[in-house]
Amino acid sequence: MKRVLLLIATNLAVMVVLSIVVSVLGFDQWLTASGIDYVSLLWFSAIFGFGGAFISLLMSKWIAKMSVGAQTIDGSEGTTQYWLVQTVHKLADAAGIGKPEVAIYEGPANAFATGAFRDSALVAVSSGLVESMSKEEVEAVLGHEITHISNGDMVTLTLIQGVLNTFVFFLSRVVGFIVDKAIFRTERGVGPGFYITMIVSQIVFGILASVIVAWFSRQREFRADRGSAKLLGSPQPMIAALTRLGGLQTGGLPDTVKAFGISSESGLAQIFATHPPIQVRIAALQAPA
Repeated sequence: MKRVLLLIATNLAVMVVLSIVVSVLGFDQWLTASGIDYVSLLWFSAIFGFGGAFISLLMSKWIAKMSVGAQTIDGSEGTTQYWLVQTVHKLADAAGIGKPEVAIYEGPANAFATGAFRDSALVAVSSGLVESMSKEEVEAVLGHEITHISNGDMVTLTLIQGVLNTFVFFLSRVVGFIVDKAIFRTERGVGPGFYITMIVSQIVFGILASVIVAWFSRQREFRADRGSAKLLGSPQPMIAALTRLGGLQTGGLPDTVKAFGISSESGLAQIFATHPPIQVRIAALQAPA
């Protein structure tokens, strides 16, 4: 169950870099030469907003593997690796998607799926997950990850992120222009006040946008839990897996892939959490259909 801060963190970084490139190339000066051309700015924001999101998506598989040191396996490495590969491929066939790349990495109990395409995704599990759970529980976790792939969750998330990026890009420049003119009194073009305010606004709006992304991610977790139950023919293996995870240390992931993992947050942190509390997920699975 591993998925989004990869997109949130990478996406924010890509957006900041794109903003710097836009400013260096003089596009901001062109867009604000005679006041703001709102239509052109909106189209411009959409191009760079969706561009940043899709760059993040295309990079997600590579970044995820690099971040945790995951090693691709083909099943020839040993009995456990063979079972993992065969189980992932069996579940993929049942879900009607291409066989994902399978990887394993050292760390506390966790797992994730990522990638830009349904038929060439990545499923990775930690050594801690394999060592601490029964095969039925691991299979339930793998079914959860396969469901994320079959549902096209990463692409849907990218589209949502693209829309949010567009408005972050657009609004940050509008705020920067207003502050530059009203407070810094720049009369021609834009001055330093525009760039400072624009970058700060972009970071603030980006953080607010991540709240929306996190909410959507939490909804996906419930759907993926139900998908695992459907693939395995019963919700009990997923309930058992979640119960087990509730008593395990599931950390150990870097921030860039933390939202793709299986841990959950509480309190104020829940606003930015990409996963609901485990007990809430269990209750959802136990509820009558």
